[in-house]
Amino acid sequence: MGRNPLMKLLLDTHIWIWMVLQPTRLSRRVARVLDDPENQLWLSPISIWELLMLTRKGRVQLNEDPVLWTRRTLEQLQLHEAPLTNEVALETSILTLAHSDPSDRLIAASAKAFDLTLVTADEKLIAAPEIKVLANR
Repeated sequence: MGRNPLMKLLLDTHIWIWMVLQPTRLSRRVARVLDDPENQLWLSPISIWELLMLTRKGRVQLNEDPVLWTRRTLEQLQLHEAPLTNEVALETSILTLAHSDPSDRLIAASAKAFDLTLVTADEKLIAAPEIKVLANR
């Protein structure tokens, strides 16, 4: 019996935060896939921006400076950058999403543009037909 092939996983903002601050919020299946060193973990700069906004608004509490926390987790988790490119911007207009949140649209478009599997608990993103999703349920 062979191993599963490498998975390239784009972390939705909340999944990235939960991995570090609240790992019990991850399903066993998602935690196992994220912990597999054979898989690549990706993050959009939009998620970093969202985290910084959430900390500024007091909706996420960190025990250190948000910029330092972000840099540390990027390195510790060996996160690959899913950059905001022209192709990502174009994909935002093609995707069929149940809501219009610009951050979610950019993250979903990044998954599509870079052929990544989006890890999310957001039911609206899980329902998007054009992207591959690993649902945290």
